[in-house]
Amino acid sequence: MKGLIFLLNRLIYALLIFIMLLAIPNLSLSFLESKMNVNNASTEAEDKIYDNSKNISKKNEELLKKSSIEEPELIKVYNTKTKEIMVIDFEEYIKGVVASEMPAEFSSEALKAQAVSARTYLLYRLKKYPNGHPDHPGAPVCTDIHCQAWHSRDDLIALHDEGWYEQYWGKIESAVTSTKGQILTYDNKIIEPLFHSTSGGRTENSEDVFSAPVPYLRSVESPYEDEAPRMHGSIKLNVDDFISKIKSVYGDLNISRNNLGEKIILGEVSEGGKIKTIYIDDREVSGREIRSLFNLNSTNFNFIQSGNEIEIVTTGYGHGVGMSQWGAEGMADEGYDYTEILKHYYTGIEIVSMK
Repeated sequence: MKGLIFLLNRLIYALLIFIMLLAIPNLSLSFLESKMNVNNASTEAEDKIYDNSKNISKKNEELLKKSSIEEPELIKVYNTKTKEIMVIDFEEYIKGVVASEMPAEFSSEALKAQAVSARTYLLYRLKKYPNGHPDHPGAPVCTDIHCQAWHSRDDLIALHDEGWYEQYWGKIESAVTSTKGQILTYDNKIIEPLFHSTSGGRTENSEDVFSAPVPYLRSVESPYEDEAPRMHGSIKLNVDDFISKIKSVYGDLNISRNNLGEKIILGEVSEGGKIKTIYIDDREVSGREIRSLFNLNSTNFNFIQSGNEIEIVTTGYGHGVGMSQWGAEGMADEGYDYTEILKHYYTGIEIVSMK
């Protein structure tokens, strides 16, 4: 009896072993297949990440070509108030310029465009005036709009309403640090990135305002400036005062309150819509001279005589060459990023990264 039970147990045990041997290959295969699927999924995910990273790298490479230019740590700046030369950290100087040249309320992309422009302008001055500018020997730039405006952090706090620093300084810092090292070049050379407040709808060719044509300072449309506070302006003065002012500079011209409409004739108009020349009693006078004489906002002006009063109406604010700051803000509001803004206002330039 015991032998029969022992034999039966052996048969059951053998049957169990046989069933397990049949099941293990299937289990093993399922396990291996699941592992292979996981690995395949992982590989596919890694491939996608790799492809994306290649695309991102390619995009960044296209955006920021490396240059051989090195960014200095410290720079010399002539303080027009104290009449002293200061030594300032390069990027800290850029923050002060951005905060001084553009309203901190502007969009981040507009502030970034200003940061890159300000950094490029500084490098251009460093290269052009390594021993200092003739107007301020010892420093290539100053703190006035003669170069580009700059204020210290303490001055900025004092100049603005309470809470300005807490609300906006981080935004300005971000605009500068996020574009750190980025500058503008044309034909592998640092450009002089001029800028102004408001173009009045179209910027100017450099030769229509200054002495010579510059390939990256071309006249371009600037359509998004409607919110600019100085888009339109005017001054009014007595006709006799108007005539007296002109004669004080250009001599005893044959002009009077009764013949101004005949004696003042429009001459040449620039591509940007600004007045290059007018004729006063047959004497050619530049639009820039008239702007300076009457302290006008721009050279896009008109004379309107009404009785014994003359109104000079202007459109735009500033010289009109290069980047319009309010145009940059308008483009940012329309969804353009800072690279698109810069490439719009500076024709044919590249954005490169310093060492």
